[in-house]
Amino acid sequence: MIRVVVSGAAGRMGREVLKSVWNSKDMQLVGAVDVQDEGRDAGSLIGIGEVGIQLQNDLEQALQDTRPDVMVDFTIPDSVAGNIKTALHCGVRPVIGTTGLASSELSEITRISSSKKVGCIIAPNFAIGAILMINFAARAAKYFPHVEIIELHHDQKLDAPSGTAMLTAAEIVKNRGNFEQGLPIEIEKMPGARGGRYEGGIRLHSVRLPGLVAHQEIIFGGLGQTLTIRHDTISRESFMPGVLLAIRKVMNLEEFVYGLENLIFE
Repeated sequence: MIRVVVSGAAGRMGREVLKSVWNSKDMQLVGAVDVQDEGRDAGSLIGIGEVGIQLQNDLEQALQDTRPDVMVDFTIPDSVAGNIKTALHCGVRPVIGTTGLASSELSEITRISSSKKVGCIIAPNFAIGAILMINFAARAAKYFPHVEIIELHHDQKLDAPSGTAMLTAAEIVKNRGNFEQGLPIEIEKMPGARGGRYEGGIRLHSVRLPGLVAHQEIIFGGLGQTLTIRHDTISRESFMPGVLLAIRKVMNLEEFVYGLENLIFE
């Protein structure tokens, strides 16, 4: 049995993780952490009654008390880097769904993970369909180098563009080779009207509205034609197969891995 602690357990994604780990035959939920609802039974968060696991607000203490194999974290960008380092120093393997980490933080996490030989996975998106979307877009970019990305999320998402959009752009640039799209000078009547500019001139546009969950479309333009690749997350349940896959895979890692695609297409 893989022993799992969920950080950010009281949040919407945290509750889905609690439910999925609890129902998994090869995993054991041993702890739950959140800055809110300290002392509340984790079972009450997912509607199964009390299970004897109370929420704690001190991650390091929770890891020492429960000695898990894996920590799953869906918190916020301001706290996730510290949570990852805490887990690694405790010998616990982090599986992270929070995006917005600075490159300097990723470099330090890579160093700590390698030096301690404790696996770590950060995935901008755990939905299998989204991973396939990125893969298809990277292939299409060889034939349609002109591309823009529109990502749409709920209005509580803090970072923009999304980690998925950034990863998509990076994979497109990697696959299409040296190419610079768009005009050298564009006149924006309102700053930001053309979205953020990624390497190679790729424009990324972020939409934040209530009613959305997580959606992205990649629009390619060619001579007399366009190609659109889109993925829609209708429910947060869509992320759970990928989360469980990452929990199982991280048990065999001794280094940091960024992106679920590196586990699916290995």
